Amino acid sequence: MAAATVLGRLSLIPNLSCKPKLKSNRRTTPTSVSIRAQASFSDPFVLQLAESLEDSLSTSSSSPLQRIRESSAETLLSTPWPSKKDEPFRFTDTSFIRYSQIEPVSSTHQRNYEFLDDLSETQFPNAVIIDGFVSSLTIGPSDLPDGVYFGSFAGLPDELTNRISEFVGNFDSGDLFWSINGMGAPDLTVIYVPEGCKVENPIYLRYFCGETGDRESKRLPVSNPRVFVMVEEGGEIGIVEEFVGKEEQGFYWTNPVFEVVVQKNGKVKHSYLQKESMGSAHIKWTFVRQEAESEYELVEVSTGGKLGRHNLHVQQLGPDTLTELTTFHMCVNEQTLDLHSRIVLDHPRGTSRQLHKCIVAHSSGQAVFDGNVRVNKFAQQTNAGQLTRSLLLKPRATVNIKPNLQIIADDVKCSHGAAISDLEEDQLFYFQARGIDLETARRALISSFGSEVIEKFPNREIRDQARNHLKCLL
Repeated sequence: MAAATVLGRLSLIPNLSCKPKLKSNRRTTPTSVSIRAQASFSDPFVLQLAESLEDSLSTSSSSPLQRIRESSAETLLSTPWPSKKDEPFRFTDTSFIRYSQIEPVSSTHQRNYEFLDDLSETQFPNAVIIDGFVSSLTIGPSDLPDGVYFGSFAGLPDELTNRISEFVGNFDSGDLFWSINGMGAPDLTVIYVPEGCKVENPIYLRYFCGETGDRESKRLPVSNPRVFVMVEEGGEIGIVEEFVGKEEQGFYWTNPVFEVVVQKNGKVKHSYLQKESMGSAHIKWTFVRQEAESEYELVEVSTGGKLGRHNLHVQQLGPDTLTELTTFHMCVNEQTLDLHSRIVLDHPRGTSRQLHKCIVAHSSGQAVFDGNVRVNKFAQQTNAGQLTRSLLLKPRATVNIKPNLQIIADDVKCSHGAAISDLEEDQLFYFQARGIDLETARRALISSFGSEVIEKFPNREIRDQARNHLKCLL
């Protein structure tokens, strides 16, 4: 039989471990000094990974990146590698990564760009990001309004450098993987929208791993892309992220971070497609800060990776704020797809709407959803809704659902629900009674289950791409 659990407990903070210090001879940098200072508190495996991350980077970097690296080193070295004993990873097994030979992709690595010739064209301003580096940036003369910046932090105008530096990396609730990115990000891609500016065309980010490892030797290259988005008061923009595997069974690890700051009355529409190779690991952090009267909308379709996890944290920092999260995960192989989301409402009249749908279509597939909505004391007149629906299509397919709704305010309208099932027999009978065979009926119902999310993508090009990808999987 398929397995499903629905839990309602709060997450626990992982215990810190004390491990012996490892010896290391390295160049002296602020980060390496921090690594040595913290080594006596570190998991030896994490210490070794931290040192290899440091060795993979160039000695020169922008000031916010160096600050992030130093703070990440301190956090990283006081945190052990997560196990199933840690509540946030109770259903997510990361041993696939832990027992591989992890090799951070070096900044001096020679990258193969031949596959770029086969990329589908897009009408949007776009960037191809390989191993965390922007390798191709395409912006037409009329694509972006005056004042909008899209590119590397190193190319920022002087008047924006301090403004961006004020917010980058200003988040203290990340886990080990957030800190790994903080230490290993080779560059920072910045998208900046000035006050009152409405960007008509979305910006399209396409991510690739330039180097794949070897499953037999367990050599696992890891890359750490990092993107920062800032929308000033009254600004609006759409952003599309697409993660693509070059090879069907490519063996690599992508560990990206995506930060968003939306100022008063700003709007961000975020589209996210995760189509990594089936032999890869993909662990992503998205952190969003919303000021008063702002809007953030996420639409996500994730199908790739032997291990895929999205950590999504949204903070509403002002009244009359709207957050809408619509996500769809589909497991068609021996894989784990995990969404851990947290929405924190601190101010009056906030609204949050969350719909998460998943399909597990393999007997060794597993889906995980841990959704936390916290309505704090001063968030009166909040309207928060959360719904998760799951389909288990094979025997022994597994889904673990853990909805969390924490309400401290007393004048609110909040709801959450969870449903887990196979396809409905009466629906299948309806098709068969009209001469449609069982297999075609099942495919139609599965497609329509995911279409509710796909239709939320704001751009037709992305909707068609997601729809065609789902058809190929089916």
